[in-house]
Amino acid sequence: LYSIFNMDILLIILGLFLILLGVVGSFLPVIPGPLTSWLGLLMLSFIKVIDISNNFLVTTAIVAMTIFILDNFISILGAKKFGGGKGSIVGSTLGLIIGILFLGPFGIIIGPFLGAFIGELIVNSNNTKGALKAATGSLIGFMSGVFLKFMVSLVYLCFFVKIVWENRGVLF
Repeated sequence: LYSIFNMDILLIILGLFLILLGVVGSFLPVIPGPLTSWLGLLMLSFIKVIDISNNFLVTTAIVAMTIFILDNFISILGAKKFGGGKGSIVGSTLGLIIGILFLGPFGIIIGPFLGAFIGELIVNSNNTKGALKAATGSLIGFMSGVFLKFMVSLVYLCFFVKIVWENRGVLF
C-alpha cells in the first residue's frame, strides 16, 4: 500500500508539472501548451483510485489537438488578412524567440511584432506601410493564438485541481 501511495503522489506531481508547463507553453512556441496540459490530465487517469472517463480524456485530447492545429494557422491568417506574407510569418516566430531571450516577458509582444515587421521588410524593402500592416496582423494572430492556448490550458488546470480535490479523501 505504501509504494502505491508514493506512486500516486508521484503521478499527481508529474501531472501538475505537465499542466503548469502547458500553461507556460501557451506563450512559448516550442512547447505545445494544451497538449502538454492534457498529458497532465492523462497522468491522473493512471491513478487507480481516480475514475476519469475515457470520454473525458478523448474529448479533452481532441480539443487540445484542434487548438494545436489551429494555432499554426491563426498567425498565418492574421498576417495574410493584413497583407503579410512568408517574411512576416517567419519573422514573427524568430522575433518571439529572440524577444523572449533578450527582453523577457516584454519580448512576447515586442518580439513577434518587430520580427514580422523586419521579416516583411526583408522580403519587400520598398513597402514600409505594408510591412507595418502585416506586422500588426501577425501580432493580432499570434496574440489570438496565445490567448486561446492559455485559456484551454487554464481550463485543464481547473479540471486537474477539481479531480484531485474531489478525490483528496482517498488520495491523502
